[in-house]
Amino acid sequence: MIELGNKYRGWLISLGAICVLFLMWYFRGLVSYIAVSVIISLIGRPLVRGLCRLRVKNFSLGQGGSAFITLLSFWVVVVGAVRFFIPLLISEFEELSSVNPDSVFAIVDEPLVRFMSFIGHEPVDSGKQLFMEVFQNQFKDGLGIEHVSNLLGTVAGAFGSLLLGAFSVSFISFFFLKEETLFKDVILILTPTGWEERVARMMHSIHLLLRRYFLGLIAEVVLVGLFVTIGLTITGLGFSHAVVIGIFCGLFNVIPYLGPWMGAAVGLLIGLTVNIHADFSSHTLPLLGLMVLVFASVQIIDNILFQPLIYSSSVKAHPLEIFLVIMAAGGFAGIVGMILAIPVYTILRVAAKEFFNEMKLVKKLTKSL
Repeated sequence: MIELGNKYRGWLISLGAICVLFLMWYFRGLVSYIAVSVIISLIGRPLVRGLCRLRVKNFSLGQGGSAFITLLSFWVVVVGAVRFFIPLLISEFEELSSVNPDSVFAIVDEPLVRFMSFIGHEPVDSGKQLFMEVFQNQFKDGLGIEHVSNLLGTVAGAFGSLLLGAFSVSFISFFFLKEETLFKDVILILTPTGWEERVARMMHSIHLLLRRYFLGLIAEVVLVGLFVTIGLTITGLGFSHAVVIGIFCGLFNVIPYLGPWMGAAVGLLIGLTVNIHADFSSHTLPLLGLMVLVFASVQIIDNILFQPLIYSSSVKAHPLEIFLVIMAAGGFAGIVGMILAIPVYTILRVAAKEFFNEMKLVKKLTKSL
């Protein structure tokens, strides 16, 4: 009778887990707000604790005041970064839009002709003309009234969703910051009887590991962007261009392994375009070479110093293990999968250690936790 009850209990738990996963998918918008709020609370928790310890005579901020100041500080940093970045980006786009595409082709034509001749093929002149015709047609089609209307509607909808998301995340984050165990208590309420202790240990480990990871990731983004900006400024690229490229490289670096290549490609494109009127052989080509040297140097520093500190030390996993997980996640869910791979894999490893530690593979993968 007891064995039969245990059997049905296992089926009920499995059914409940399926129902929870379905509800998470159905309310994925709300789940994404909660996930972002949890990340903000993980990052902001040290500041909340520090503010709670501050006392001026008999006055203290308390949990509520500390949570509010922490959340306000977060939005000040975000809004300040956006206000700093947007004017630079607009200026960059204005300068790039003033470039004549024929000038770009004029620069590219000569090296392309040499390369085609070197490999024994004659360059095709109609390729450039065909590309320009397609580009002009697409550009004209994109300026149609119906496309402009659709674009305005999309922008208005995106702005409304952004405001709703910002308010929702702020509201949820405030209570997660104010009540440190709130999220944990909600999860424990949904936990089957008898599993509370394991789930509590699991959430404690996940909290520590993910907090180290996200704080380290923010530091990596800032340092990569700063090093790229300084390096490109030293090479002779304009400061505003160097800052924009540095920001792009820092943000793209969130995407493991693939991100640095994307940032370097964007940087080289900007470097080529803003120096379009300079002599290619004596100025532009050496500048691009120095930019490649800067990107490679920063990437070496990132691989040797930053990434081992973040991916290996913070989540306590082998670099090869992390690489395979990221590649698998990228094949399954693209860029988003690569970004989420490490946090999700960390959660799965901690859960496996608590509930499946008798398996050899799990013991091997979680021995460092």
